Amino acid sequence: MERIIQDIVSAVRSAHRPPDEAWLAKLIRRYNKDVRDVARHTKKQQILAFYRKAREERGPLWESWGIGAEEDRQILRLLKVKPRRTASGVATITVLTMPHPCSGACLYCPNDIRMPKSYLANEPACQRAERNFFDPYLQVRARLALLESNGHITDKIELIVLGGTWSDYDPSYQIWFISELFRALNDGDGEAERVCAERAAFYRSCGLIAEADTLAEQTRDLQRCVTAGALSYNQAIARLYASEAWVRARARQTAAFGELEEQQRINESAHHRAVGLCVETRPDLVDDASAQLMRHLGCTKVQMGIQSLDQDILDACGRHIRVEQIVRAFSVLRLHGFKILAHMMVNLVGSTPEHDKLDYGRLVGDPRFLPDEIKLYPCVLVESAALARLYDQGIWRPYTEDELLDVLAADVAATPAYVRISRMIRDISSGDIVAGNKKTNLRQMVDARTETAESAIAEIRSREIATGDMSACDVRLDCISYTTAVSEERFLQWITDAGSIAGFLRLSLPHGCSTAMIREVHIYGRVAELGSIEAGGAQHLGLGSALVETACKQASAAGYSAINVISSVGTRAYYRKLGFIDDGLYQRRILGT
Repeated sequence: MERIIQDIVSAVRSAHRPPDEAWLAKLIRRYNKDVRDVARHTKKQQILAFYRKAREERGPLWESWGIGAEEDRQILRLLKVKPRRTASGVATITVLTMPHPCSGACLYCPNDIRMPKSYLANEPACQRAERNFFDPYLQVRARLALLESNGHITDKIELIVLGGTWSDYDPSYQIWFISELFRALNDGDGEAERVCAERAAFYRSCGLIAEADTLAEQTRDLQRCVTAGALSYNQAIARLYASEAWVRARARQTAAFGELEEQQRINESAHHRAVGLCVETRPDLVDDASAQLMRHLGCTKVQMGIQSLDQDILDACGRHIRVEQIVRAFSVLRLHGFKILAHMMVNLVGSTPEHDKLDYGRLVGDPRFLPDEIKLYPCVLVESAALARLYDQGIWRPYTEDELLDVLAADVAATPAYVRISRMIRDISSGDIVAGNKKTNLRQMVDARTETAESAIAEIRSREIATGDMSACDVRLDCISYTTAVSEERFLQWITDAGSIAGFLRLSLPHGCSTAMIREVHIYGRVAELGSIEAGGAQHLGLGSALVETACKQASAAGYSAINVISSVGTRAYYRKLGFIDDGLYQRRILGT
């Protein structure tokens, strides 16, 4: 391992341009060339671990390399595993709530009784949740350890809470769950190690197990009943989680707002700060009360399963949601300042490729909707879903690959510049998919098709600077205005001459209100540590504060007397420096004074 580090150091010092990932991959292949046992092959993660250990110990080996600060920065950047994971400016940690009865009964939803409704045990985040007894603290610490071992900076964390329908859970569980997320970010490594050991021991003392093979065996017969339609998902969940073991465990899974608020206060200056918190729920469960609760918890973004805006299709899928409820949910969330992430599905029961295009066009074109972010999925069939019966009867069929690509490419092309399409596939293994798309590179296939489009693709993800180098002088400020049912929205973006986006701000000017709202500020580029500047990246170049000042000027010019920001817990201190004061669930700045 020493020799490969020496080769890397030599390349960093001698190259006209720093070595890149392709160069490193070639070097690793050369070292593995004569090693016949694949299990003994040198891997990038092992090189990074060896380098970091030498760096931390600062012993004779480190001294012999004589690595300077700039060389160290380049080497760590080169050795980072999966650099795209923090290319959007933050490190993301996804956690799952425990399985719970669902208020919906959608035909396409998986009914895996080991997981919250709509999720499957083989999905990566689900596996991590199950290994950790669905405990939020244990899940966060496991993910932090992996990110850091792969060379990622974890000062700024976006927390994503999955689990079907957040609003179906008891409020005391919601408060406990979020409190533990913050606690996991707040605790130092020594304390976290102690808590993790205590938690795992407690769950096992209750009689719970976390081994996937054992759980699969124990639930096999019950799962067969659900898959055959003899039992509903909710009935099976009620049996499983009424056990004495889970009753004992759940007795400790409760908290009050005072405990949550204390953990939030600590997180304002913690090493791992929560700069975003997202939960997912159903639009029919969104109202002023639920929005205020989510805001009190510290949420800044809400995912909603829309799936379709056609009432007949929603009914055919067993969705039991009215389009009017979706309209209300968009308005409520927007007025409360949340960033809105909508889930949309193509190839649902009763739809056609052309109808899907029209439906998506309505989502991104009708003022009653207009989400900020979209997860655009093709419907696929898994064995436990009720959709299987319609598939067997020939009522539903998956689109051909060409039909699917045509729909998705048209949807991408129709997406406005202020919307980000974050995903196009679920992390469902091909072995779990009975019918439908199994291609994991679906997005790349869609991108290839859109390359021939007459006009450039405008949606955010395709324009992100990501890991590219830039300086503040490379960008200019652009503003896109659009109108919703309850507000005028302004999307302020830093873009390059080629249209790439380095950062943006979402300014909301609500109708009939004297207070404007900043719903999101995001700067792209490689994550830089808090209070530092990473050469070449967009982080910490003053782009965010310039966006905020522009938003304040525009809101004042439009006649608003104050402006709120839906700040995350970890960014409260940042906004205080920009003249905002704490004001209930938001931070406020008076304008025109």
